[in-house]
Amino acid sequence: MPRSSRAVYGTAITGVILIVTGVALLVAGVFQNIINKRLKGEITLTEGSKVFGTWKNPPPPVFMEFFFYNVTNPEEFMEGKKPRVNTMGPYTYREYRPKTNVTFVEDGKKVSALTPKTFVFVPELSAGDPSTDNVTTVNIPAVAVMNKLKESNFWVRSFMSVLMGSLGTMFFTHTVNELLWGFEDPLLSRLHKMKPEVDGKFGLMLDKNGSTDGEFVYFTGEQNYLEYGRIDTWKGQKLMSFWNTNQSNMINGTDGSAFHPFLTKEERLDVFTADLCRSIHMLFEKEVKVKGILAYRYTPPRAVLASGKNNPENEGFCLDPANCLDDGVLNVAVCRKGAPVIVSFPHFYLGDKKYADAIDGLSPVHEHHQTYLDLNPTTGVPVRAAKRAQINILLDRVSGFPMTRNLNGTVFPVMFLNESVVIDDASAARLHKLLTITFIAANFPFILVTLGVILLLISILLYIRSRQKKREVKRFDFVEAYYSGPTTAKSETAYSPVCAKADDPGEKNGTYVGLSPVEKS
Repeated sequence: MPRSSRAVYGTAITGVILIVTGVALLVAGVFQNIINKRLKGEITLTEGSKVFGTWKNPPPPVFMEFFFYNVTNPEEFMEGKKPRVNTMGPYTYREYRPKTNVTFVEDGKKVSALTPKTFVFVPELSAGDPSTDNVTTVNIPAVAVMNKLKESNFWVRSFMSVLMGSLGTMFFTHTVNELLWGFEDPLLSRLHKMKPEVDGKFGLMLDKNGSTDGEFVYFTGEQNYLEYGRIDTWKGQKLMSFWNTNQSNMINGTDGSAFHPFLTKEERLDVFTADLCRSIHMLFEKEVKVKGILAYRYTPPRAVLASGKNNPENEGFCLDPANCLDDGVLNVAVCRKGAPVIVSFPHFYLGDKKYADAIDGLSPVHEHHQTYLDLNPTTGVPVRAAKRAQINILLDRVSGFPMTRNLNGTVFPVMFLNESVVIDDASAARLHKLLTITFIAANFPFILVTLGVILLLISILLYIRSRQKKREVKRFDFVEAYYSGPTTAKSETAYSPVCAKADDPGEKNGTYVGLSPVEKS
């Protein structure tokens, strides 16, 4: 067999073998199973795993932005007119949140940890100076005291009403630093002297710098990858006791920093947030790209903060059935020492329209006010996230306090925050490398099939070209034979003119070509 033919057949056979092997591997799912098993083994909260170090000390920078609603017409509001606010901020802080007291429990099936949070001001990312910028807002200590005393007897309320009238009104003005990190409040200081258990200071983030939300115990995910990062207990409890139903008191999902690999667009992600004293869920919204990494965006749907009448799952969050709030807000006074704190999304995004309409200066926008998680579906790693929440105070008429006579149940916005993170370049590069290796390994059978098809096509082209060459050679030999005739070593054939014979009547008018041997010299 000629060498060219052997090459054609060898290429074709190799191509067929690669195709058959690739299809067999694809049907068996060997490589995909190997990759899945390897990833599930690496994405666990165990010593030596790929993610354990970054879980204990997350490298991507977390930023906390605070925005304040500055009230521009407090006197008019107290007279019954519509309040008007403008937004101040952001006041941005770098947030450090390494895990401490990391301890494996129950034979390594679970791990406990504390997460102290430290905040450092970042002036270049802020819109002003928190030490000098003044904000006029609701006098939260006064409102809290009135709500605490509304069931007290007439004389106590009258005494406190006089005391409060001498110390201030329903609104006060303080610097951003004071509102965030605390100041000596005159009313609380007076009460502290009478009741030492009352803290004389007030601040929206009072004692939060360097503190934790309590101890969490997490599943490592080693036994079941779907349980990776899932919370088992918070502060030693599997079930809270704040709300009216067991469903509302359940601690579901993760703390928002870890999610299991191989996420799907159909699943519901549960997240527990200590700030809300409850669990929420998120659903797939769309695909996004972050630093070239594919991610699924999950975001809370409207049902998360819907009222009990529109979402029966939320019935347990209303502790006073006669005064349940409408969609988009949640009363968390039960876990805020009785202070009438209402939480919502910024600008009452996803809330009942009446809440935003009650305040001049609010305009909810999906892109700016939604909470979301961008997760790589293969690994479950968060590549970008934004947790946005608004703190509001319920202002309503309280018997015995004349200053509240014109109040009518307004959910008044005080501040909203945006806690955000984007994967850093070094972590993104490592994730890119991991995803590339995973992609190549998972698609190895397709690569084999593709190479096999290419080799098969090459062999077909070589075969066609070989056939064409053979036809050209045969055609050339035929033409050469036609014009040259048979040859021998002794003689050659030559063309020579021969005169017509006299006795040949048919050839008298010309000559003819005859063949005669020419002897070689």
